[in-house]
Amino acid sequence: MQIGYDDFAKVDVRVGRIVHVDEFPKARKPAYKLRIDFGELGVKASSAQIVKHYDPAALLGRLVLAVVNFPPRKVADFVSEVLVLGAMGDGGEVYLLEPDPASPEGLRIG
Repeated sequence: MQIGYDDFAKVDVRVGRIVHVDEFPKARKPAYKLRIDFGELGVKASSAQIVKHYDPAALLGRLVLAVVNFPPRKVADFVSEVLVLGAMGDGGEVYLLEPDPASPEGLRIG
């Protein structure tokens, strides 16, 4: 299915820096609770199913890309405000997409 540029432009993808990581045992699938700093947009929460390839210490300070204009979604007892982007492996594992290290928090992709 093809989409037009106007459709793509509606998706607000931003650079964020992970500033806090918690285990999320209540999630149905293994996940972390992330707090991500998006600069002027503030710090947002995300539930991310990335435990297979990433440990909490390695995630702190890491830059990620996330969709920031989806409606919030409740995951167990946690409200996920943004969708962290990653590439999906054949087994469903997620590999995070990472912007250039010089990218400032909140930078819009598009």
